[in-house]
Amino acid sequence: MEHRIKNEIYSWLKAIVLGLIIAMIVKVFLFSSYIVKGESMMPTLQDGNHMIINKVNYEFSQPNHGDIIIFHATPTKDYVKRVIGLPGDTIEYKNDQLYRNGKPVAEPYLDQYKKELESGFLTADFTLKALTGKTRVPKGKLWVMGDNRLISSDSRKPWIGFVDQKEVVGKVSFRLKPFTDFK
Repeated sequence: MEHRIKNEIYSWLKAIVLGLIIAMIVKVFLFSSYIVKGESMMPTLQDGNHMIINKVNYEFSQPNHGDIIIFHATPTKDYVKRVIGLPGDTIEYKNDQLYRNGKPVAEPYLDQYKKELESGFLTADFTLKALTGKTRVPKGKLWVMGDNRLISSDSRKPWIGFVDQKEVVGKVSFRLKPFTDFK
């Protein structure tokens, strides 16, 4: 009887340790949680939203236009932004309209803020050439912008500029909290 209890306890301990090891592997290599700090991605993401980040997505595929990503902006800070330009793309903003490779691009996630504007534009006019001296997004780089264009520190800022794809932590898979905004 005593031997059976010891075996049962040992089996439970093995299962718990194995579960913890699997959870650590998933957290370190596959998925991670992230809390939004700031308002640069409003109205899409709010300050304090909890998100799950897919860390392996870009190991097997490339980012897409419109993906929301987390990247290392500085050695101590990660930023959450939307991918606007991929390698080879030309990017221009004119009269509050995004043009990618010379074609207008719909950005429905900006509609709320555009409606709330009393005057002026949500996104100031620019070209890649004027901001960076380059006409296209370089190989291995991304052009990212926050959805709250009036306050976002993003690729338009010289200290961020093009984001190296090696600095991308992962793609935002879904928002966990608040539960009323689960997407």
